[in-house]
Amino acid sequence: MKDALLILRDRLSQAVALGKGEDRKEYAVPGLWVDPSGPPARRKVNPYRFYLERVEEILHQPPEPPLAGKDGAWSRQAVTYNVLVRATTAFDHDGDGRLSTEPIGDGWRETGTFLKSIALLPILRSLGFNVIHLLPITAVGRDGHKGNLGSIYAIQNPYRLDPLLSEPILGMEVEEEFAAFVQAAHHLGMRVVVEFAFRTASLDADWAAEHPEWFYWIRADVPDRGPGEVREDAYGAPVFTPEELAVIKERVMRGERSDLIPPHEVYRRMFTPPPPRESVHKEGDRWIGVLPDGTRVRIPGAFADWPPDDPQPPWTDVTYLRLYDHPDFNYIAYNTVRMYDARLARPENAMEPLWRHIVEILPYYCRTFGIDGAMVDMGHALPPDLKRRIVEAARAVHPEFAFWDETFSYDGGLAEEGYNAVIGNYWWAVWRPEHLVNSLLRPLAQTGLPLPFFAGPESHNTPRAAARPGGLAAARMAWGLGCVLPAIPFCHSGLEVAEMMPVNTGLDFTPEELPHYPQEKLALFSAVAYGWENEPNLVDWIARTLEVRARYADLIADPDPSTFRLPESDDPMVWAVVRCRGDVGIAAVVNLDPERARRFSLPLPTSRSAVHDLLTGESLPLREGRLDAEWPPGGFALLEL
Repeated sequence: MKDALLILRDRLSQAVALGKGEDRKEYAVPGLWVDPSGPPARRKVNPYRFYLERVEEILHQPPEPPLAGKDGAWSRQAVTYNVLVRATTAFDHDGDGRLSTEPIGDGWRETGTFLKSIALLPILRSLGFNVIHLLPITAVGRDGHKGNLGSIYAIQNPYRLDPLLSEPILGMEVEEEFAAFVQAAHHLGMRVVVEFAFRTASLDADWAAEHPEWFYWIRADVPDRGPGEVREDAYGAPVFTPEELAVIKERVMRGERSDLIPPHEVYRRMFTPPPPRESVHKEGDRWIGVLPDGTRVRIPGAFADWPPDDPQPPWTDVTYLRLYDHPDFNYIAYNTVRMYDARLARPENAMEPLWRHIVEILPYYCRTFGIDGAMVDMGHALPPDLKRRIVEAARAVHPEFAFWDETFSYDGGLAEEGYNAVIGNYWWAVWRPEHLVNSLLRPLAQTGLPLPFFAGPESHNTPRAAARPGGLAAARMAWGLGCVLPAIPFCHSGLEVAEMMPVNTGLDFTPEELPHYPQEKLALFSAVAYGWENEPNLVDWIARTLEVRARYADLIADPDPSTFRLPESDDPMVWAVVRCRGDVGIAAVVNLDPERARRFSLPLPTSRSAVHDLLTGESLPLREGRLDAEWPPGGFALLEL
């Protein structure tokens, strides 16, 4: 598929030459897609001509070299834009007030596609992004699906892309469109990182028909446990007594993995051996198998892997793959899907054919599409040997391949496993000043952290930054501060247009907030468009902060704590993050209070009588090396020292 972008250009060029789209007046795109510095209001366009112009704009630019670094070391210089393809470029193109899940007009989609994502790339590059991180793009399962599209994490087949991400009007396979997207990104000097879920699969995964032994099975007559229920005769996370839970948690904390407490017998008896392959068949969207004795069986849903008393009900659309085969551990529980019992996690018990299929996924995407890295979902639940093989196989094909982990911690052991970055907890700490200072900024200044983390004020699982207390000003502050840390500036799509609606409610939501966000409103599960016409927004702010970061990139990305200082003001809510090396230095001065103005006096390590704000051009006087000022709620300045 090396010529996919050229094929796409030719398809669009031929359509324009034939006059297609000239008589269609109802197709519009956001103004920001045309000119990021112009008004965001919708603009009517000929879709064929508009997308052709975007593709030609890319091809007419001289190719840019991407970030370089063996074994994914380029991650330290990454500035990342996070894309949920079907939502990021979703738009009500015909203006009828609804987002259609079926093609409109001649065959154009209103949900997001790779073609529309290509059109966004020149804008993202101009804003300062050099890496695109795609949330899962594979085919989505239907059994137990949520919303009107299903969760992108319900992976039906990791080797097959979601056909909804292509434009039917082009007559190209979705794989061709994705190849064109990667080629366009590479032409602009942008790396492409794709998120993969290796530990789970959808309940109706394609693999179940050919390899039922790769899945767990329970009797089909066992009901699923409802929310809040604790009955042991229904399927859900295994129930343990308080005494058992205490022992389990203590032993796991000590690193013990021998003879871990198993689930109760009533739970284990729900599970059966895998059915014969020839007996597995679809009933609606669900796989059903029949054992030799006539027992009907089904694939059960998954649940939170730790702790064992997590209150979540079973996940309705995904299951755990059966990575090990042992008759004493033929069930889903903490000791079979993450904290593997020592008797189970032995080489002779590994489901080797399944492991080989998993190991070959990333080499396939490298060879076929040329992707540059992977975000590994639930990497913590993969056996270490399998994880090692995944890393080695990808880098054997692509020596600069990067691995990012979804963990919120900063475990140095991940670097030894081959990882280059972690999500970390900036998305949480930046909204909690005491935690931000003590659990993140002070460690950066004192010891440094082993891996860069995502310095983004939101993710697809959290509240939107613009919806936090302080609104747009607080969002600007949280984004700007992340740009001066030895981390990865991370823009979850929608942040730049001040989107308020979350994509999912997995993290940092209160029970009282959850009813306001049904699955039908969440882009992780349903057809949803972002507020591309919002005004005001953060587009210009992101461009300006990233321009400054690019100017000081070598200094800012340096994790050496000697480049990091944390002078304190006389107000506990106002801090300066100083990055300096030799005679080069900058300081981010921030009011972490999103709701109140703060007057402060702050020492800065400079002999100058005034400092220059790199974002506004304003000159701020110093008195005996101190900045005396009043910052508005969420106030932020980036000063040249």
